[in-house]
Amino acid sequence: MKIFGISGYSNSGKTTLIERLVPLFAAGGLRVSLIKHAHHGFDVDHPGKDSYRHRHAGCGEVLVTSSVRWALMHELRGAPEPTLQDLVKHISPCDLLLVEGYKREPIPKLEVYRSTLGEPLMFPQDPKIIAIASDRKVDTTLPQFSIDDAQAIAAFIRQQVGLA
Repeated sequence: MKIFGISGYSNSGKTTLIERLVPLFAAGGLRVSLIKHAHHGFDVDHPGKDSYRHRHAGCGEVLVTSSVRWALMHELRGAPEPTLQDLVKHISPCDLLLVEGYKREPIPKLEVYRSTLGEPLMFPQDPKIIAIASDRKVDTTLPQFSIDDAQAIAAFIRQQVGLA
């Protein structure tokens, strides 16, 4: 399994870019999975549903399954947040695992940068950022792509992880 990160500040366009990249990878025959880090609490379950009630009753894990999908919810209940390496162990075999977020992880990453956000570029402090996707030209020797050029970005990622 090859791992590649997509990093950037909130609202920079990471999710939109990933939405455009995944179909390109899939059309090229790759099995793609994703781990997304959320900086705040989130819930995939809803009050009133049986699985929600079971979790709130105290279950450490609840697995919900159907003929279409299954989802495993694991409550940390005060335990430390798992590392990216811990979470990768739970991913089924695939060709390419995209990682959204996890800015500090030592994996090769593409920085998604939107100048209108007013945030600083991350690449000067992160040697694992190997390319930039931006809405403007950036002063760097790193490979750069238009934030809208999903085809070129997909080809670059495939080449970087050895899936070209």
